[in-house]
Amino acid sequence: MNNKIQQRFNTLLSHKGGAAQAPATLTAALAQRLLERLDQLRLFAHAYPLLTNLTHGRVTPADLLDFAYRHELQGLSLHLLDGEANSLSQMSAPQLQAFADKSRALGLDVHLEISSTRKPDVDQVVAIARALGVRNIRVYSRYEGALSQVMDLIESDLHYLAQQAETHDLYFDFEQHEELKSAEIAQLLSRLNHPRLHALFDFGNMINACEQPLQALQNLAPHIRQVHLKGVRIVPEHSGFGHYGVLQGSAEDDLPSARMLFELLMLGESSPQVIAFILEQENHYVAPAFRQSNETADPFIAYREMSDTPLPAGYSLERMLADEHRWANNQVAYVRGLLAELRTLAELTLAPCTAA
Repeated sequence: MNNKIQQRFNTLLSHKGGAAQAPATLTAALAQRLLERLDQLRLFAHAYPLLTNLTHGRVTPADLLDFAYRHELQGLSLHLLDGEANSLSQMSAPQLQAFADKSRALGLDVHLEISSTRKPDVDQVVAIARALGVRNIRVYSRYEGALSQVMDLIESDLHYLAQQAETHDLYFDFEQHEELKSAEIAQLLSRLNHPRLHALFDFGNMINACEQPLQALQNLAPHIRQVHLKGVRIVPEHSGFGHYGVLQGSAEDDLPSARMLFELLMLGESSPQVIAFILEQENHYVAPAFRQSNETADPFIAYREMSDTPLPAGYSLERMLADEHRWANNQVAYVRGLLAELRTLAELTLAPCTAA
């Protein structure tokens, strides 16, 4: 083991990691496995980085396919409502077919997202998934009430999701979306124990549930199948924490991105557990604290609206429209740089005579 390589590996994976356990020793076996996982990694575009452009009709879902292809990504994850009148939810059958044809022509996989687990919303996304030939759908719940009541409602919804998944050859991934703790989601998924129901891990949403990123990842790890990557500034609020979207990897980003990316890459024994790492830059997104450190055993869960990013103070619409493109490109470059550094360290480990 070259001490300089291990030190470089430790520095990379310890960045913003706080009091987390030290990274693993980068042995030859681990380096070989890391290279294999990097070769198999599937990086997806996401609609959210260009949300303002989508909302104002400057970018369409078809344009997002072009973005993914231009950046040599493997796919696109797209919310059913993104794009307003141009969204998938508003497309006619011929328009959906044209979108599906384009994604196939470009060699891109499409994953769908909805912000609900309610039956009418699930039925709509299932119909569109079938029209597009899509098999992977992200969901999350937006119920209000005591935590125990919310958990019961979600569990009932998940049974319906499981039925739809079996009937239509689909997979549903439940996202930890600010109000539920990772262990609560893991409890629900473990209770159903269904091979078509899993989790989507978001890099920053655990902050609002009063959790730490690496602990949340560990709690949810057995269930994680998709990932949203983004940057977050942690904002103390009352006895909890909110978050503010920032450029991933910037000085403002409080998340241990390198460590989370590495841990997620290594999930799965014989093959990668995570099928899509999705670039969800959310610069200027504001999310309040949902859970508190001093909450009761059965806390009240407030209703939440779907995610949105209003114009930041001092921004004109035209500036936001232009900057979104730059920020989306910025995230691709940052994540690719991080992956390249991991690859370099693995290769150096396997070629110890090469200078570190």
